[in-house]
Amino acid sequence: MAKTWIITGCSEGGIGEGIARAVLEHGDNAVVTARTAQKVQGIVDDYPATSLGIALDVSNQESIDACYDAAIERFGQVDVLVNNAGYCYRSSVEEADPAGVQAMFDANFFGMVAMIKKVLPAMRSRKNGAIVNVSSIGAVRTGAASGYYAATKAAVELMTEGLVAEVAPLGIKAMIVEPGAFRTHFYDTSLKGSKNTVGDYAQTAHLRSVEQNVNARQQPGDPLKAGYPIIKAIEADDTPLRLYLGSDALKAVRGALNARLEELEKWADVSVTTDFDA
Repeated sequence: MAKTWIITGCSEGGIGEGIARAVLEHGDNAVVTARTAQKVQGIVDDYPATSLGIALDVSNQESIDACYDAAIERFGQVDVLVNNAGYCYRSSVEEADPAGVQAMFDANFFGMVAMIKKVLPAMRSRKNGAIVNVSSIGAVRTGAASGYYAATKAAVELMTEGLVAEVAPLGIKAMIVEPGAFRTHFYDTSLKGSKNTVGDYAQTAHLRSVEQNVNARQQPGDPLKAGYPIIKAIEADDTPLRLYLGSDALKAVRGALNARLEELEKWADVSVTTDFDA
């Protein structure tokens, strides 16, 4: 029996489109969403019988409610939610505009939570369903100008770990996806940044500012290949907590985790000095 997926952030040319097209080619139904429905029209045109294009702002509860209601009206139920919508706000910690940081958290984290809370009641009732939260290798390691973005993704990952513990006994799966660099619009139209400038950051955060960014489109990841591993992992009996996408993701995460372990061991003798004496 065909499943129905809601996939957020499906603008053409991105990972969301790749997930949507894989799901539809797999024979399932897909509610494909973006901030404007026009951005998903190509997907709908290719799969008119099994797709539904919806304008969705994950930062707006009324928009979320309308999207979910339309999905139920068209397909009857939602079996899988993929939270892919989001963007990057680049800034040093000091220079950031609080409103800009809050807007990114609303889209990348709180909007994701709102989507999860919308689908969970019916999934709990059926004792079945799956939630896929798209994170980033930035949750494992980050750099200048990306601290706030990485913080949203770290929040996504720890929230999802808690979610897994809560819903797994209810028959519901939850999984984190950590993509590496994919050849998408993320590095141009999806980047935002602070207009504030502090000269001391000229050789750190400013080198990675939106104004300095050039998207050469040489990233190793193919967005149209992103969906198939996700389907395989969700349908597996041993669905992983984290699914890494891309050879660069594997390399980056291995390096970051090895560095963290090395530091842990280097300072272990100091760490244990806070214990009560035996």
